Amino acid sequence: MLVGIYKNNTLIYKYDTYEKTSEALPDIFRQIAKKYDITSLLYAKGPGSFMAIKISYIFLKSYSIVKNIPFMAVDGFYFNNNSPIKSIGKMYFVKEDNNITLDIIRKRELNDFQLPKILNKDDFSLDTTPLYVLPAV
Repeated sequence: MLVGIYKNNTLIYKYDTYEKTSEALPDIFRQIAKKYDITSLLYAKGPGSFMAIKISYIFLKSYSIVKNIPFMAVDGFYFNNNSPIKSIGKMYFVKEDNNITLDIIRKRELNDFQLPKILNKDDFSLDTTPLYVLPAV
């Protein structure tokens, strides 16, 4: 999980963890709230792990309501240069012409997720509903 702190749309600090979202997100936000004034929340709404997406959405949506701050979203391809995103087995989520599908990817270079140094909030939407692609279980 990557969490970035942006000031004037420029990345100033990054939290990077492989812990479970349910355990890491509250701790990271406690640390952030001690140092920074959080004025908006932006997140990747999927595709990816259903559980991580659900937890992130519920946590961030609740935080935005309690703190009365804007909450916006974009799909995960924004953070990996439109590279396929791992699903299950050999299956990957693929985005082509704004359509997201599942496909088997063979011998294709995949990009890691990265937080952009400069964030363009115009790329984000007020539609924060999780993007499951497949029906949620």
